Amino acid sequence: MSEPSRIPLNTGLVLLALAAQNVGAAWAKSLFPLVGTTGMTALRVGLSAVLLLAWVRPWREPLPPRDRWNLVVYGAMLGLMNLLIYQAFERIPIGIAIAIEVTGPLAVVLLASHRVADFAWAALAIGGLALLLPVHTHAGPLDTAGVAFALGAALCWALYIAFGQRVASLRGGTAVAWGMTVAAIVTVPVGVAGAGAALLSGPVLVTGLGVAVLSSMLPYLLEMRALRHLPRRVFGLVVSAAPAIGAVAGYLLLGERLTGVQWLAVALVIGASAGAALSSRGR
Repeated sequence: MSEPSRIPLNTGLVLLALAAQNVGAAWAKSLFPLVGTTGMTALRVGLSAVLLLAWVRPWREPLPPRDRWNLVVYGAMLGLMNLLIYQAFERIPIGIAIAIEVTGPLAVVLLASHRVADFAWAALAIGGLALLLPVHTHAGPLDTAGVAFALGAALCWALYIAFGQRVASLRGGTAVAWGMTVAAIVTVPVGVAGAGAALLSGPVLVTGLGVAVLSSMLPYLLEMRALRHLPRRVFGLVVSAAPAIGAVAGYLLLGERLTGVQWLAVALVIGASAGAALSSRGR
């Protein structure tokens, strides 16, 4: 099969990965009353680390000393990002939280650019965020702390990308496996302190395993396969749909409804992300 003919198939794989992530997020949110946000984060990240370590077995190759510190920061940002975004999910709709969160990687792309046209994408994203601020009563009430947690997750995502690029030369999957392990070291003690023995309940563990597979393991495998044949700009364009997919998942699985203004804000952020991805083809 030629490279161009593989694009629709691999685009479908990325969309499937995004759908799995957001179904996993909605499923995780349903467990918040049982183990809290920190407990759910501990289950997702901890079980994901176990799955990735078993799949990748990164210890088979020595880890260069120069990469160790970068891996620690990369993993810590991954752990903090998960803690913060789950706190946001508890307080605001999933689609809105993801729309705010994706401004982190969007900022990484835009800050690396010197094109005048990219300032338009930045303005579009800022306009979308402005519409989501709790001061706009016509946009529907949003919890201030929820917005702040989502912005914190966006910052962590940006740093995660920056440090992830520094360890990208490691053998496929090694950086993610070690990074998820560090993230588990960050999140599991917090989750245990918050949820305690409730994390060991059979139904909770089974659900946590399902969330780990849907939110981390399956998307990682699908995206890894897709990226082998999918141009970077196409990948970025498809991923920009994440807030919309999150909003649909939140509506179908949790009954979360967005106002017209909130949908407009999500659309502006999606447009900014898609535009930045398309303009990156010349870089």
